[in-house]
Amino acid sequence: MADKKTSNTQDQPKKDVKPLRLSFDDNQLLINLCGHHDSNLQLIEEYLGVQLIVKGNQIAIFGEPTQGEKAKVVLEDLYELLLKDMTVGASEVTAALRITDGLIDSEKRPNDLIGDKAVIQTPLKKITPRTMQQHVYVNALRTSKLVFGAGPAGTGKTFMAMAMAISMLASKQVKKIILTRPVVEAGENLGFLPGTLEEKIDPYLRPLFDALNDMVGPEKSKEYIESGVIEIAPLAYMRGRTLNDCIMLLDEAQNTTPMQMRMFLTRMGEGSRMIVTGDPSQCDLKPGNPSGLREALSVLEGLKDIEVIRFSDIDVVRHALVARVVQAYDEHDRQIGMKIDNRGAW
Repeated sequence: MADKKTSNTQDQPKKDVKPLRLSFDDNQLLINLCGHHDSNLQLIEEYLGVQLIVKGNQIAIFGEPTQGEKAKVVLEDLYELLLKDMTVGASEVTAALRITDGLIDSEKRPNDLIGDKAVIQTPLKKITPRTMQQHVYVNALRTSKLVFGAGPAGTGKTFMAMAMAISMLASKQVKKIILTRPVVEAGENLGFLPGTLEEKIDPYLRPLFDALNDMVGPEKSKEYIESGVIEIAPLAYMRGRTLNDCIMLLDEAQNTTPMQMRMFLTRMGEGSRMIVTGDPSQCDLKPGNPSGLREALSVLEGLKDIEVIRFSDIDVVRHALVARVVQAYDEHDRQIGMKIDNRGAW
């Protein structure tokens, strides 16, 4: 491998600064670790404020000692993922950086959280937690009968829940998936939408269809839905049913009324699991109508076999601008006295 420094590094390191040096046995894996045009190394440099220089089968890390140690952990763990035939791209690098930033003094390392044990296997792709809280969420989805995922948009609440549901179906842990949302207008009147009832509610369920297609493909998705193995329906269709051996996902739960939430939670039958996701700060119910999600969180948190996982703006994994938008609106809400704080109790 030719000696090089990463493309975003402008200055040579000071001669009296001793770098951390890492050696790698497999040069091809080292190339994969660096990324296309050293893109992975550039992410690490920009995030941690260090300088990485590749020479032969080594990477030299220049920078403040604490940040250099973090870069070392990230590089070592990403290399271990490559040894396990896993892909290392921008999402894996970002996940490792975020995890290491909060875990440098912990016994756990990024490889514990984004390695093969943390991966959710779906028919078309492997889904990996990208933040510490996503890891906690995935562990809760695997071990608990009822899981609430609450927090702002872009934190992966619904996508990770969908991945786990598909994984459990594929491994025959459940026989059926039921995906549901409350049909509540978000500033628009449902009655003025054209078409049949199914056509009217399709926009409300579209994010679930999109995630499903992403994980099993359009043809298999259609087959599952037509055979009833996957059922997608408005929340109102759940009334009066007892559902066994299935996994039920209630999305946009902040738009449920307390009565609707209670109705949904009492549908659980033998061998079933439930996942409830929502963002309490984006409730579309009419003013004065309480949110069933907020009530459920206050009533049920702490009960055995029930996990409540709260996400915040630091867990946003969409475009970096989304996190800043969430932070700006939170600050605005606090300033005008609404006191909506995604890090606190709702």
